[in-house]
Amino acid sequence: MVLADARDRLIVALDVNTKDDAIALIDRLGDVVSFYKIGLQLFLGDGYQTIRELHARGKKVFLDLKIEDVPETVKLAIRNMETMGTEFFTIKGNGATTRAALDARGADKDFPKFLQLTVLSSWDQADLDEYLCPKGGQASITVEDFAVYWGRKVKEAGCDGLIASGATIRKLRDEFGDKVIIVAPGIRPAGTFKDDHKRSTTPFQAIIDGADYLVVGRPIRNSADPRKMAEDIIQDIKSALEAIENSPEYHKPGFG
Repeated sequence: MVLADARDRLIVALDVNTKDDAIALIDRLGDVVSFYKIGLQLFLGDGYQTIRELHARGKKVFLDLKIEDVPETVKLAIRNMETMGTEFFTIKGNGATTRAALDARGADKDFPKFLQLTVLSSWDQADLDEYLCPKGGQASITVEDFAVYWGRKVKEAGCDGLIASGATIRKLRDEFGDKVIIVAPGIRPAGTFKDDHKRSTTPFQAIIDGADYLVVGRPIRNSADPRKMAEDIIQDIKSALEAIENSPEYHKPGFG
């Protein structure tokens, strides 16, 4: 499969409060960035207005709401949303959740692509232990193996892709080959703060491990020069894609 342009693989997270804040960042980034993520913070404020503005500017939209509820509610909620033109949409749950989302999209449509969360990038093994063993103790499964287990369940139900961070990226690409889209949050360029991402990785390494798209927020948003930071990250992506092309042992991203 033809590799997408490195520029198209960077998704900038618009984790701001208002549409005006979002547009100010988009204006600073200009034509360097073509893909943006809208999460709960912005969506609960000026979400739809910002989505419409992004579409008007020819930008791609990733709507990251991680909808989790009983299947019927998931289906009806997605049917009730303005998802037309949205590239990616996150859900959270099991195979039934995936099937409900696909039912809402309709068999005649390819978008939005539904992505399932595997393990939050802010979780490490201790967090998984606490989640799976509420009475104390250690889980009988690692974070990476849990991501594969969950990914397998939702992929069997027809999910288009997975959200994965850190070492889980390589694990999932090994498991699924080119059959899933992998979007990686928790991306931190060398020399920047990890913030609350306990399982972060660099742009270069994430692509080498098999990620298709990288989500970057604070390193760009808080930079003194967001445009330059975005350009530097895109260069890292480009370098990784070139390394993959020249080295068969590397994992090729699944979707371009």
